[in-house]
Amino acid sequence: VIHRLPMPNLKDELHHSGWNACSSCFGDATKKRNRLILPSLISSRIYVVDVGTDSRAPRIHKVVEPVEVFWKGNVANPHTSHCLGSGEILISCLGDPAGNGKGGFILLDGETFEVKGNWENGGKVPSLGYDFWYQPRHNVLMSTEWGVPKVLSNGFNPADVEKGHYGRRINVWDWSTHTYIQSIDLGKGSIPLEIRFLHDPDAAEGFVGCALSSTVHRFYKTEKGDWAAEKVIEVPSKKVQGWLLPDMPGLITDILISLDDRFLYFSNWLHGDIRQYDISNTRKPKLVGQVFLGGSITKGGPVTVVEDKELQSQPEPVVIKGKRVPGGPQMIQLSLDGKRLYVTSSLYSGWDKQFYPDLVREGSVMLQIDVDTERGGLTVNKNFLVDFGKEPDGPVLAHEIRYPGGDSTSDIWM
Repeated sequence: VIHRLPMPNLKDELHHSGWNACSSCFGDATKKRNRLILPSLISSRIYVVDVGTDSRAPRIHKVVEPVEVFWKGNVANPHTSHCLGSGEILISCLGDPAGNGKGGFILLDGETFEVKGNWENGGKVPSLGYDFWYQPRHNVLMSTEWGVPKVLSNGFNPADVEKGHYGRRINVWDWSTHTYIQSIDLGKGSIPLEIRFLHDPDAAEGFVGCALSSTVHRFYKTEKGDWAAEKVIEVPSKKVQGWLLPDMPGLITDILISLDDRFLYFSNWLHGDIRQYDISNTRKPKLVGQVFLGGSITKGGPVTVVEDKELQSQPEPVVIKGKRVPGGPQMIQLSLDGKRLYVTSSLYSGWDKQFYPDLVREGSVMLQIDVDTERGGLTVNKNFLVDFGKEPDGPVLAHEIRYPGGDSTSDIWM
């Protein structure tokens, strides 16, 4: 750790982040990737951080207070941030100011970072929101659904899925008119989270990871010009004893695609593994790498696996530099050359407390996986460990990872 930037408020829940400028601003010499946009999932604040230079340390440049988000956009719980070619910043939201679900967006001015209002036009918006990606050459923006903020904030209750409080759809938007035009139903209880188009700006397809159903769906443009999806990967649940439910899903919480669009990666936060798939044939991903980094089914823990369609035995606990890794692999980020995959272990504090109480007590970690980019394959780097349990003010929970020079999940090419 070479620097720390303390934040001025409690209970923000800094979740995902984005840059003020990325590849969508290519060709505009006035744009610099020098501000990190940090939406707060629970408080609805938005921090703009000056990432600093060699001579100046990072600092908070601006704080957008929740009331500005509430009044100008009638939305709350901001999540994903992407810069636009216009220089503006687009942020998806999970709900309205009362904590109900609402899949709207807000726009920030790229210079002043003031809330300009909503991005969407018309009165029709999805009932839930979460992540998004856009592909201008196909005049489309795709968004996903997590759950109702006031329901998910205190932990996960399976009964809330039955009540319809969690998502099941990819929502399709017309990029030029900012209108909601289609939804793609991925099935009850699927909970589609991270969505990624292929990086090729001409590509009319991508992938979305569904947390609870532990499936990956390929979405694509049809010959008619609308959009559809097909399931291309499914992680079987494990029959267990000593856990919340008799069947434990993998819980796919993050996915990404390498910059060359050759490999797809995702994390199973509960089962504890990271997987690498060759997607040369996007309709038939091929598993080429897998590594376990903790999880809920490790040997010696409270959970006993009684039936497993994939493993012969429960995986061993992972120890890096003398530390047993708590929790399971969650957020992932890939280096631009595709050779180093970084992993953190915190999903969201309310769910961390429920599923991995040791993680909250001990703090999370950041680990590195070495990637074979020729044949495929993953190997844990036993010499790399950032232990967030050793922070000066006590253990903390690390979530998303960003590269200052750009990364696999923020840059969109026009």
